[in-house]
Amino acid sequence: MTPETQQLSRIADALERMQPAPAAAPDFDTADAFVWHVAPDRLAPVARVNRVDLTLLQGIDRARDTLLDNTRHFARGLPANNALLWGARGMGKSSLVKAVHAAVLAEGHALKIVEVQREDLPSIARLLTLLRDAPHRFVLFCDDLSFSHDDQHYKSLKAVLDGGIEGRPDNVVFYATSNRRHLMPRDMIENERSSAINPSEAVEEKVSLSDRFGLWLGFHPCSQDEYLSMIAGYCSAYGVEIDPDTLRAEAIEWQATRGARSGRVAWQFFTDLAARRGVRL
Repeated sequence: MTPETQQLSRIADALERMQPAPAAAPDFDTADAFVWHVAPDRLAPVARVNRVDLTLLQGIDRARDTLLDNTRHFARGLPANNALLWGARGMGKSSLVKAVHAAVLAEGHALKIVEVQREDLPSIARLLTLLRDAPHRFVLFCDDLSFSHDDQHYKSLKAVLDGGIEGRPDNVVFYATSNRRHLMPRDMIENERSSAINPSEAVEEKVSLSDRFGLWLGFHPCSQDEYLSMIAGYCSAYGVEIDPDTLRAEAIEWQATRGARSGRVAWQFFTDLAARRGVRL
C-alpha cells in the first residue's frame, strides 16, 4: 500500500468516526422503556424503570386524570396531544409521566417510553427515523426541559412537536417536564423584548415552542394537608406503622428544616422514617 493510499484510508476512517452509520433499530419487544444515547446512536433498553405507583401521587388529581386519558387515547391509536408538565419543583411531574406509562401498560396496551436528554435534542430527527416504521407506539420523554439565552436546541424540538416536512410520526407523542411554563427564564424573554428591532417577533420565536404542546399541565406548591396526606399514603402502602400525632410532628419538623414543602420532600422524609422503622422500600 502506497503512502498516498494509507493517508486516504486514514482520512476515510476519520470521516466514518465523525459520521457513523445510521443506528439499527433495536428489538423493541425486549423492554417497555428505553434511553436514547448518541455517539454512537443507540436505544438502550431499561429493565426496571424507577417509578412509583400512580395511586401514591397525591394533590395532582386533575393533571393525573388528564395525562392518563391523553395517554390512553394515544395507546389506542386515537389522536393525542404533546404534553408539557410545568410548575413547582418536586411536585411529581416526572413521576407522573412514568406512573401513567405503567398504568397504561397494566391495562394491556403495548406502549413504549423513550427518555431523551435535553442535550441530545439535536439528534432527535435520527431517533424519529428509527421509531417511524416500528410497529409500536412511543412516548418520547424529556425531563427538566429548559433553554438558556444562547441555547439553540429548542429549534431541533420544533419539528418534532409540530413542524417539518415529515412532521411527527403518528406513533410518537412527546411529553416534557419543566419548572418554566415557557421553557426559558422570564428575564431572557424580557431581554429579547427590550433589545430586538421588532420585540414581538423576537419573543414569539422563543415562546412559540411551548405553544406547540397541546396540553399544559400546571403543578403548584402543595398545602400542609396535602404534604401530610402524601406521607400517610406512603406509610399505608409500605406498611409503616406510627402514631398519627408523632407522624404529624416529625413530618412538620422535617419540612421546617428543609424550608420547603413538596412531594419530593414528603418522599425524603418517608425514606428516613422507613429506615428508622426498619422497613425496606
